[in-house]
Amino acid sequence: MENEKLVPYSVYIPLAHYEKLKQLAKKRKAAALVRDAIAIILNGNDQYKSGYNNAIAESAKIVYDCKEAQMVAVNGRDVGALLADRIKELQLK
Repeated sequence: MENEKLVPYSVYIPLAHYEKLKQLAKKRKAAALVRDAIAIILNGNDQYKSGYNNAIAESAKIVYDCKEAQMVAVNGRDVGALLADRIKELQLK
């Protein structure tokens, strides 16, 4: 990082994320990882958007392919398809 002044900022994260960051902190990589992720998001970098949208698409596919979700129908459509469509709405434009 360049000679920028760093200021503390506190966020609440899930316990599982905290545990993983704590492990990275032992290797002195946690702070840089978080700073880089924030910079990518704030700069509108396509890497973030692309990765996020791929994760959403994969999540929708897992729900759509769920055999149990295909066994239940609402208004003529199986629950897997309905939920997959809702998940896809979370994709970034």
